[in-house]
Amino acid sequence: MFRRPAFLSDLVRLLCFFAWLLLGACESRYDDLDLSVYDYRDTRNLVRFVHDAARVLEREGLSGLEEFRTDKRYRSPDRYLYVYDMQANNLYHAGMPSLEGKNLYEVTDINGKKVSQLILQALDDPGNRHAWVHYTWWAPGSFYPVPKSSCHARVTTPEGVEVYVGAGMDFPHEEKEFVRIVVDGAVRLIETSGEQALAELADPRSCWNYRDVRVFAFFRDGRLLISPVVQDSLLQLQLFECRDEVGHKPFASAVNRLDTRERVWEVFMVRSRYQRTPVKKCLYLCRTSLGGQDLFVGAITDLPQPP
Repeated sequence: MFRRPAFLSDLVRLLCFFAWLLLGACESRYDDLDLSVYDYRDTRNLVRFVHDAARVLEREGLSGLEEFRTDKRYRSPDRYLYVYDMQANNLYHAGMPSLEGKNLYEVTDINGKKVSQLILQALDDPGNRHAWVHYTWWAPGSFYPVPKSSCHARVTTPEGVEVYVGAGMDFPHEEKEFVRIVVDGAVRLIETSGEQALAELADPRSCWNYRDVRVFAFFRDGRLLISPVVQDSLLQLQLFECRDEVGHKPFASAVNRLDTRERVWEVFMVRSRYQRTPVKKCLYLCRTSLGGQDLFVGAITDLPQPP
């Protein structure tokens, strides 16, 4: 019978040990990132990408920008890195180097969103742990703007300079976490500002509305303060009577469940123009109060679809 030489067994054990160390180091590098809230690998990888770049700036300071310029990892067909100071002056942009040295504080996307201001707002939002912002932007070398989601990290360099580093995904997956961020933030805004919050929440240029996601609000009797759809005065949407493709009433069901809790996820089925069978959507709804009445604030997003 063939017997493996002892030195080969020792070599295998040594290689396994180093592999274990390497995997452990990779995991520990992201211990402060809660990636479990994301359903998609692309989203998790983008957060790791920004996290690693932030660590470079924390360690090397602004000289780390030279590493970004020479290392091809910081620009790929899928994503690219950028760095700004807290006044929205661009310090580094892997995708559009022509922006370097310019101030983008007032620059808007094609829909009027002031992207830099939304990023600064996201960085100050304790409920938006990775400072996600959603907007429409031009991919380098392209003619048409595309939907984009970007995450960010605030860094204080060894020189004492405060900056933020970020990167984004074109045509991103719709994460449930994105909806949780905007709805929970909308609830906090209502609880601190009352009725004055409603105009901002309804503004399509605000962070509360992006792509097909729209924050809405209604009272327990079904009266709408902010509609989940764009509507004119001829359409009186009766939320509690709305049924999905299998007869389920998602709004009525979610409100009933909120009698014993403050937030719920409600799955329902809708038709899609892209496939014959219904697809799953998800309603995220929270209960708060306004003027002494129960107020329900929510938004709807896609659920991960099977391949």
